[in-house]
Amino acid sequence: MKNDIKQNGQQQLETTQPAANEANADYDPHEHRNVKNPTTNLQTFAHFLKASIGTGVLAMPSAFANAGYVNGLVLTLVIGIIAVHCLHILINSMYELCKRKRVPYLTFSEAMTIGFQEGPPFLKCIVPIATPFVDGFLAFYHFGICCVYVVFVAESIKQIVDEHLTVLDVRIHMCFLLVPLFIIYSIRNLRLLAPFSSAANLLLLVGFGVILYYIFDDLPPISERKAVEDISKLPIFFGTVLFALEAVGVILAIEENMETPKAYLKPLGIMNLGMTIVLSIYVVLGFFGYWKYGDKALGSITLNIPQQEILAQITKILFAITTWISYALQGYVTANIIWNKYLQKRIKDTNKHVLFELLVRAAIVLLTFCCAVAIPDLSLFLSLVGAFCLSILGLIFPALLQICVQYHTGYGPWKIRLTKNLLLVAFGAFGGIIGTYVSIVEIVEAYK
Repeated sequence: MKNDIKQNGQQQLETTQPAANEANADYDPHEHRNVKNPTTNLQTFAHFLKASIGTGVLAMPSAFANAGYVNGLVLTLVIGIIAVHCLHILINSMYELCKRKRVPYLTFSEAMTIGFQEGPPFLKCIVPIATPFVDGFLAFYHFGICCVYVVFVAESIKQIVDEHLTVLDVRIHMCFLLVPLFIIYSIRNLRLLAPFSSAANLLLLVGFGVILYYIFDDLPPISERKAVEDISKLPIFFGTVLFALEAVGVILAIEENMETPKAYLKPLGIMNLGMTIVLSIYVVLGFFGYWKYGDKALGSITLNIPQQEILAQITKILFAITTWISYALQGYVTANIIWNKYLQKRIKDTNKHVLFELLVRAAIVLLTFCCAVAIPDLSLFLSLVGAFCLSILGLIFPALLQICVQYHTGYGPWKIRLTKNLLLVAFGAFGGIIGTYVSIVEIVEAYK
């Protein structure tokens, strides 16, 4: 039966494909986009760096502590290259589907739904749930990032307040953050956030400079550190590095809002240049941070630098400010999905849309606060969110989408692209399952 379906589909495709290809060749989705507040290449580059360099980079020494400096160096580069490749095949596949359907833009979930419709027959059963499934994972992932950011900012403020005023539980500091978080989160478009991202990037450069100063001050012999850690710790490393490197929803959102989207995927385009900078920072901070602090590296390296020194305290404030700005950028995806895709159409009175969107955003801020209060351990939260969500969003879904998009056009000699994508699916599934399991076990152990 399956063979009959596939044969009939291929016969139908043979009669329509040439004409369809000619029509598709004349249609460029990029030229038909109508973006209200498009961002320039420079603004997009600033958003890309800010979206990709968050609290995850500060967790890299802790990640290396779960891998060893040799394993950490090699595996970070490998995971980084795989992550960038998956982003490329995801955006290229979405672009190809836009050409076929002659539409300016498809969201991630819409592209996955159409891909499953046009892909192998056995995947068609997923079509009815594809859109809410992908939207749900995207919204949950960026919601999880926001939870981590609440913890990070609260921890940074706590160290300074503990030193100069009084010792308070980190959860109390989270309460003080509710109003500032809602203020930044009430900014509803990326163009208005661009100046904040640019300022945050400058603060990050200063902060990284200070952290490297502390790291290189009196480095111990590297022989005191492990080149290769026990394999049982690698799942935590995998989840943390994935969390640090991937920001799928924001990366797609900033590409959607570009004035010149063709500049995004060029060989020397925004994504490749941005990820080269990001990966270099991650490797340097992870390698030398682990060299300096070893197994004592905490969930954020800012928690390792001296608490009493004024320079260190200023650095913690800088990172707290940049993370506060990043909260709005990462949370943009969650609010965009929940409000624009599912709730806005239910409110008939358009005059009340702004009010209701702000109420939705306030609810998201409150929920991230509640989750952060429940699990205030930064490193475990990082690993859980990274392993569970990003193995699916950043590895499995892009590979599946390309398999579906190329189903009728072919996978190249010896089906090499099919083999490659199946390996990506297997890698994402294995890493995600093991990483999620280990992270949950660690959280349960930590809070017994």
